[in-house]
Amino acid sequence: MSEDITRQVAEQVHAGFGLRLSTLERVTHGADQRARLWLASSVDGSRYAVKLSGGGTPAGLVVTAYLANQGVPGIAAPMPTRDGRLSVEHDGHRLSVVPWVSDQRALDGPMTDAHWRAYGEVLAAVHAVPVTDEVRRLLPAGGAAYPSIVAGTRAVAERLRDPDPDDLALPLAAELAGVWSGVADQVVTLTREVERLAVDQRARSGPGVVCHGDPHLGNLLLGPDGQVWLIDWDDAVLAPPECDLMFVLGGVLAFAPISARQQKAVLAGYGSADIDPARLAWFLAVRALDDLSDWTRQALAPDAETADRDRAARIVRGLVSPVGLVTLADAALRDLDRRR
Repeated sequence: MSEDITRQVAEQVHAGFGLRLSTLERVTHGADQRARLWLASSVDGSRYAVKLSGGGTPAGLVVTAYLANQGVPGIAAPMPTRDGRLSVEHDGHRLSVVPWVSDQRALDGPMTDAHWRAYGEVLAAVHAVPVTDEVRRLLPAGGAAYPSIVAGTRAVAERLRDPDPDDLALPLAAELAGVWSGVADQVVTLTREVERLAVDQRARSGPGVVCHGDPHLGNLLLGPDGQVWLIDWDDAVLAPPECDLMFVLGGVLAFAPISARQQKAVLAGYGSADIDPARLAWFLAVRALDDLSDWTRQALAPDAETADRDRAARIVRGLVSPVGLVTLADAALRDLDRRR
């Protein structure tokens, strides 16, 4: 099946984009279970990222084309099709082609001070672009899905508190029930505060700027002389800058925490930033609930591969660790209470 898909994708790239590929190598890192990515080489030696996206919307491709046209650094513009579109349909998925800009992920390092500063410069340039009517129409509001995230979190909590026989038979069910029991008070606080602060967010919402929505180090590529590229724009949103800056100021990846020195370098590149602690805490809490519930569901998926379930469970453990997002979001909310 994998060979059939690879052949079909190569044929579709030739038909849609006019590129004749010599190789297609599957890239397996990344957290998006709804996407497939290949490193492709054309017959002239050029390299491309060929992606099948099943989630998000085509807005990410439109936005990256717009950002690149605006001269924003660190953006790899999608390649247009023969008829000027940014993707073609393939078996219910979007097939897109983007130049392959680097083999070096920021997660694999090493990131220099210049890389950290460039990271901030890219975020600042993205946030500074004018929001056109088309961008406003295409991009959802950041955090708008919080009601379904809260509902999903409560459903997973209930599922683990009172598992049915099918769940009890799952290898990780007992362990994950114990994990959730250990952070039950924190999860209750996060869900309550997300709902409560959402009212305040609407009442005094900040400027809606273009945000990547998921600019963690797994979506950052490194180049020479401190150059960086921000990739994977499937979750682009319109939101206050805190929606992106929480990945620097709050910390999101438990296995890749950002130090105070690194934060300072990012902010030096970003420039003046009037951070709203309430917005920052709210976005952190929404993301914490979303990650915790989603990765737990993946760890409990009966049809998933064992390796995928084990990976999801490791991420859940990281989320509730002392440096994990659940802990950090809870601390941000407590700090917010102390400020009142």
